[in-house]
Amino acid sequence: MKKTEAYECLHQNDPLPNLIERTNKYLLNLRLKHWITQRQYEQLSVKPNEVKLAHLYYLPKVHKLGTPLRPIVSGLKHPTIKISKLLDGLLRPFFDGMVSNTTVTSGTEVIKLLQEWSKRNIRQETLLCTMDVMDLYTMIPQTEGFLSIKKMLDYLNIKQIDGLKMETIMRLCRFVIQNNYFSYNGKYYHQVRGCAMGSPLTLTIANCYMFFFERDIVKQISNSNGFYIRYIDGIFITINWPTQHLSKQSIDGINSTLTLN
Repeated sequence: MKKTEAYECLHQNDPLPNLIERTNKYLLNLRLKHWITQRQYEQLSVKPNEVKLAHLYYLPKVHKLGTPLRPIVSGLKHPTIKISKLLDGLLRPFFDGMVSNTTVTSGTEVIKLLQEWSKRNIRQETLLCTMDVMDLYTMIPQTEGFLSIKKMLDYLNIKQIDGLKMETIMRLCRFVIQNNYFSYNGKYYHQVRGCAMGSPLTLTIANCYMFFFERDIVKQISNSNGFYIRYIDGIFITINWPTQHLSKQSIDGINSTLTLN
């Protein structure tokens, strides 16, 4: 937890009662300003007897060297979970369409795309590269993650989705991102950097952030008849350049908040 400095320890101060109150007040304010409907307000409001603070646990990444741990924040009954699910359901279909040429959902897709690419572009000097974005979910600055959603909506020229205006969507996204609280080992924590792995909205935010982060790299590789594909934090590249050229042209453009391994 100290590695990424993503979490602020609240010690024994349970944030749940205050979070319930703030969530309901925030939603009521949106309702009174007619930014959400009465039905949406009732759908998203928090009933104290139905919620529970998220908790943190770790899963080992057995496929990686050194078996690092992946932090999972389980928040199935977290006060913001309904907002997170609503936003993810609205936003993910647009994201999926936007990135269909540069992302995959399975290894089978990678093989098919690579076979098709190799028919026309494979050479004796072609290099195959794999990279991982280290600690993607916890290294995305919250402001940039939140703004990546706005970038996507602007990029697709979307002003509203299912009656929710872009400003309302952005306000709800920011509230979810900034209110990730959880318990671990008898103490309470607030996530002050990145997004909670386990929250429905997190995957869409991370993918949007990566899409705009990688655009220049993808363009350079594609213009040289290379191949670029990504699955969340895993990147697979084929290039027909010298390796030092890849380093100069692509890696130099990477945002310093992320680390590739």
